[in-house]
Amino acid sequence: MSQRVLTTESGAPVADNQNSASAGVGGPLLIQDQHLLEKLARFNRERVPERVVHARGSGAYGHFEVTDDVTGFTHADFLDTVGKRTEVFVRFSTVADSLGGADAVRDPRGFAVKFYTREGNYDLVGNNTPVFFVKDPVKFPDFIHSQKRDPFTGRQEPDNVWDFWGHSPEATHQVTWLMGDRGIPASYRHMDGFGSHTYQWTNSKGEAYYVKYHFKTNQGIRCLSAEQAAETAGQDPASHQTDLLQAIERGVHPSWTLHVQLMPAAEAAGYRFNPFDLTKVWPHQDYPLRRVGRLVLDRNPDDIFAEVEQAAFAPNNFVPGIGPSPDKMLQGRLFAYADAQRYRLGVNHTHLAVNAPRAARADNYGRDGLMAAAGRSRYAKNYEPNSYDGPVETGRPLFAPLPVSGHTGTHEAPAHTKDDDFFQAGELYRLMTEDERKRLVANIAGGLSQVSREDVVERNLAHFHAADPEYGRRVAEAVHALRED
Repeated sequence: MSQRVLTTESGAPVADNQNSASAGVGGPLLIQDQHLLEKLARFNRERVPERVVHARGSGAYGHFEVTDDVTGFTHADFLDTVGKRTEVFVRFSTVADSLGGADAVRDPRGFAVKFYTREGNYDLVGNNTPVFFVKDPVKFPDFIHSQKRDPFTGRQEPDNVWDFWGHSPEATHQVTWLMGDRGIPASYRHMDGFGSHTYQWTNSKGEAYYVKYHFKTNQGIRCLSAEQAAETAGQDPASHQTDLLQAIERGVHPSWTLHVQLMPAAEAAGYRFNPFDLTKVWPHQDYPLRRVGRLVLDRNPDDIFAEVEQAAFAPNNFVPGIGPSPDKMLQGRLFAYADAQRYRLGVNHTHLAVNAPRAARADNYGRDGLMAAAGRSRYAKNYEPNSYDGPVETGRPLFAPLPVSGHTGTHEAPAHTKDDDFFQAGELYRLMTEDERKRLVANIAGGLSQVSREDVVERNLAHFHAADPEYGRRVAEAVHALRED
């Protein structure tokens, strides 16, 4: 077998990859050394802008297999037959930290699944928590700014974090999740995943259901205490990446069982709270979990940058039988996620192997832009309709229409009987054991006690009091004790 020849980007053989061309021995370097200039120029451009959120991530390939019949609720092709398998790519991530951050930190985890279906790619973008901090996308940039590094100090500031939460009572439920025992997963394999948002399923009769996704880990839930996390992050900042990589390489393939909650669309308007509010869960006694299938990860990517860093997920990537709901945060993300990738990777990022359809063919009139792919017929038109046998519309909607009424304006969501920001946070607190409550209170007090302004502290304490009087009292006592030390 002959030795492969090192070449330049244009394919010319490289004579010397150890020494730059110079003007005589020990002399200055020459601008004519194209190999040197090309290597340095490419090196300067090797990285794309990191994600503003979910920057630090890990990923793997696998498959999703249908185990239960759900054809009465959706006509999605990849869910239409028990036993059917669909290739997937899953990306896990932290939310607030940068690409260089540690894995073992107190932060929600992204849980994004790309299904390579025969009717196109379906992206399900969620977290390891069923709720989120805010319910309207207009607040999202401000929320992220409050959690990221301060523009002056260059570090995450408790004043900023708790000041925003104090002005956003709807965050109380998610704060209770984040500060509780599940706030720091031991690994990506040992946590659940949620679609978090409310989506829509439509069956072959055109009947619509609202749906929430629950991926239950088959490895069991394992989490770290704050002390364990600090030790783990110091020993191996890439602890979650290491665990996922090594488990799959050993043949220990992590898996999750997908369940859904289904609400007939007609029941949404009369439900006791807004079912499209991302800060709330649907109680299981109202809408029980229904098993759908099994997600298995069994192959590591060959190139982290090409396949994990450049993986692009967008919740607007629907397939027939699945669509959006009036969930405000979802509606905002239908634009924002895809646009973030157009900025980071370019308008043709869907041509990259990890993002391109695999069981379907992308056939449209998109042209040009950075990294535009060649290969189209010289006679192919770039407009529609046309008379030259180009792709045509189907006339078949992917999902059922959403009802609308009223006048345009910046409206609050319609009021339901139980639409307050605190009762579910209180219910979550009351579900906890006494040991879990002690750790929750200690975690909250540890951060809130560092806030410099007393009014910000009191505003947050009022939220915990509103969720549950005991919850608020214990947090207040713990904060005051720490502030007196």
